Amino acid sequence: MPTLFRFIFILALLAAIAYGAMFALATFVEPNYGEMSVRVPLD
Repeated sequence: MPTLFRFIFILALLAAIAYGAMFALATFVEPNYGEMSVRVPLD
């Protein structure tokens, strides 16, 4: 039974790290806004 608790704890820890990384990216990274032009060949 202790190995099951250790496994669940490791999964919860990895999920918390992933959630924290996503939260940090959503909070601290600002998108760049601007016009974009792409030349399309006439072939």
